[in-house]
Amino acid sequence: MSDLLTTEEYKAIAAGLNPPTQAFVDGSFRPAKSGKTFDTINPATGEVLAKVAACDAADVDFAVEKARDAFEDGRWSRLHPGERKAVLIRLAKLIKRNARELAVMESLDSGKTIYDCETVDVPETIHCLKWHAELIDKIYDQVSPASDNHIAMIVREPVGVVGLVLPWNFPLLMLAWKIGPALAAGCSLIVKPAEETSLTALRIAELAMEAGVPAGVFNVLPGSGPDVGEPLGRHMDVDMISFTGSTETGRRFLRYASESNLKEVTLEMGGKNPAVVLDDAENLDRVAAHVVNGAFWNMGENCSASSRLIVLKGVKDDLLKRILAHAREWPVGDPLDPVNRVGALVSKAHYDKVCSYLDKGQKVLMGGNAKDGFVEPTILDVTDRDAAQAREEIFGPVLSVLTVDSFDEAIAVANDTEYGLAASIFTSNVKRAIRGARAIRAGTVTVNSFGEGDISTPFGGFKASGFGGRDNGIHAHDQYTQIKTIWVDLSDDADEAVN
Repeated sequence: MSDLLTTEEYKAIAAGLNPPTQAFVDGSFRPAKSGKTFDTINPATGEVLAKVAACDAADVDFAVEKARDAFEDGRWSRLHPGERKAVLIRLAKLIKRNARELAVMESLDSGKTIYDCETVDVPETIHCLKWHAELIDKIYDQVSPASDNHIAMIVREPVGVVGLVLPWNFPLLMLAWKIGPALAAGCSLIVKPAEETSLTALRIAELAMEAGVPAGVFNVLPGSGPDVGEPLGRHMDVDMISFTGSTETGRRFLRYASESNLKEVTLEMGGKNPAVVLDDAENLDRVAAHVVNGAFWNMGENCSASSRLIVLKGVKDDLLKRILAHAREWPVGDPLDPVNRVGALVSKAHYDKVCSYLDKGQKVLMGGNAKDGFVEPTILDVTDRDAAQAREEIFGPVLSVLTVDSFDEAIAVANDTEYGLAASIFTSNVKRAIRGARAIRAGTVTVNSFGEGDISTPFGGFKASGFGGRDNGIHAHDQYTQIKTIWVDLSDDADEAVN
């Protein structure tokens, strides 16, 4: 995967793609019951890639029925952990075998650069599935310290039928983050990909069937939020929803659960993530590279993007010179050209939203230009801390610079947000690093780097960024299991048994 092709070679692969377009239910592709379709658009060109099945509540009912049948008869839920592990490892191998096809499909469907798809998204998808597969037969249950006359076992059981609602910014990787632990736990799944980016989820479902995931266990229903997401969230026979996306939509899933069967809901939502640079930070050139990567990677369409640079006044000018230099190394253009680091925004609607933040009166230090779905990396000097660019999640390649006078002020500004997903702090003082990391209200805080940890570390947020569980790590498996106590009375005497 490290050997990138030429633009012409990627375009030749794109021309030969025949992506799946129908819903995948009970082990086979099927049209939507209504017969309706919707266009999936290449955001870089505006061309229609394919007409995809537009599912609705009738398809949800059918998929839930088949998923429930599969769960109850135990074809996957009661399969030996080692056998589930073997199937998931085969799936990871099949994805690797089809990696280039999936990378090009992902780039065409989402506007992501082929550079990112080849070097990050597809390899990390494979790694995620393998990691969770290997964990299946290594998680032990527990026995409590009960009396000599009792044994108390604390065991995990799969939660049941799970709805997995995906975002459009990392279609493959977020699919892996969810199906890895959910399949490992033994659940039956109904995946609702984002309407903008359905193709790779359908292809992975096909590969999962080839790998040996039984029919009915892994179902994919493309369609809109109102037509598929809401019926899934309200369905009385869905045991859990795992959602990644906007905070506004996450609130809806809580409402759907409260008005239906009180299904479990796990939410991973938005962020307005700070990168705090103190005046004792070492190697400002390296700091600048991290800040630029955090702000502009994946076009800023990243819930953990470093969209706020909070910098002490004494180091601001020197740091900004370096940031501007590094930002120029992020060319914008055709996503299938591996030279480009910034591709097209995912849709016309999202492009218009991001562009609206470029016209709100802030001082532009770099960029600020947009055309035909592409937005240049943009850096704004924001003096009003209540400005939209300082408070709202833009979800585009826009970095807002906020100036502070002290460590305490920097931490206060970092926490002055409704969100709490990720943050970073740059300093050479170990005490300030630990104090700052503890004080910032975010689920992941990196020190002297931008990042989210890795597959072994839990990822999720505080406040309006989400709750109910964590993606990644062993903790991800907890989302998809119920904990049961089995209390066994060993006494022979009836009186002792009563006591």
